[in-house]
Amino acid sequence: MQHLYDFIRRHPTGVDTFWAVFLLGLSGVSIVAGQVGNGPQRVAAVPVAVALCAVVALRRRAPEKMLLLTILTGVVQLLIGVEPGAANFAMLVITYTVAMAGERWASRLALGCSLCAATLAQLRWPEETSSGSWTQSVFVVVVLTVPFVLAWVLGDSMRTRRAYLSQLEERAARLEREREAQSKVAVAAERARIARELHDVVAHNVSVMVVQADGAAYVLDASPDQARQALETISSTGRQALAEMRRLLGVLRTGDTRETGEYVPQPDVEQIEDLVDQVRQTGLAVDFKIEGTPRPLPTGVELTAYRIVQEALTNTRKHGGPDAGASVRLVYFDDGLGLLVEDDGRGAAHELYEDGGADGAGHGMIGMRERVGMVGGTLDAGPRPGGGFRISALLPLKPANQ
Repeated sequence: MQHLYDFIRRHPTGVDTFWAVFLLGLSGVSIVAGQVGNGPQRVAAVPVAVALCAVVALRRRAPEKMLLLTILTGVVQLLIGVEPGAANFAMLVITYTVAMAGERWASRLALGCSLCAATLAQLRWPEETSSGSWTQSVFVVVVLTVPFVLAWVLGDSMRTRRAYLSQLEERAARLEREREAQSKVAVAAERARIARELHDVVAHNVSVMVVQADGAAYVLDASPDQARQALETISSTGRQALAEMRRLLGVLRTGDTRETGEYVPQPDVEQIEDLVDQVRQTGLAVDFKIEGTPRPLPTGVELTAYRIVQEALTNTRKHGGPDAGASVRLVYFDDGLGLLVEDDGRGAAHELYEDGGADGAGHGMIGMRERVGMVGGTLDAGPRPGGGFRISALLPLKPANQ
């Protein structure tokens, strides 16, 4: 049964043609039996029946044209006196079709013709009810008009239902596109976050390792103890970088708790002092001070503070020059945490801290601004009066959207 239904849906014109042939057969039987007029009228009834049956066969392909053909055929019937027969059932069919799928003007025209068809037929062939009163004639007109009106109403209801279903499908497709877009945005945001983490880990730890490696190579012959200490620093820094890289890779996993891999916790404010000591071992003089009463802070604020100090000191080593010194200040306020990182070196080029740089340069500063923005804070970065570079940030305890 389902195969038959699918076949009918795939071949609607073929189905209509079948019913048109069936209707033409009924009309032919009526004409041969002499039920449709006499003499010339019976001859004229043949092309009329063929035209109306063609309307049924082609109603889906060209509903407006078939409606006009139906009206023209009906006018011919009225003029030459071909009495209605089985083929006139096509008028109901085309009325339904145009109301369902035709243009609006065609639907209104079909409704108007439907309201007039029974009256015109009654006026053209009054002898069928001549034995009755005028009330009987009115009753016949009403009874004949009702099927046309019902056909039009049913077709118009189907039009409304199809439009509603089409809107639902369009809305579902739009929601699906929006979900895909939101998923892509979320993926891009997560990739950007991980990229910031990778940049901070790689840029800081690798720069420390490079400085220590250069120092070890320089004093390898003259001071083996210093070279050994530098190599130990390189080793510990490398292990720390691997641990943080392992943590970031753990974020990318699917959350399988059965794995027993150990991941280091997120860096926090308490580890900033260890970070400063590590930088001092590379030869950069760093003054570190804490003002206010230290207290636990939100995880996002602590990670942001750590990464800002890490990136700022990394930039000092890169751009400050060989004799640069730096200072780090942490200030605990009642409603937030203040950061101030300054150096007295050469400073960075303007495009590195303002525009993000060319050819991928300046991603560290961009990452700083994004991190601070995520926690609802403010960041100011630029040259110091008198030389050097200055980064200040204010990180509130509550996000901006709370």
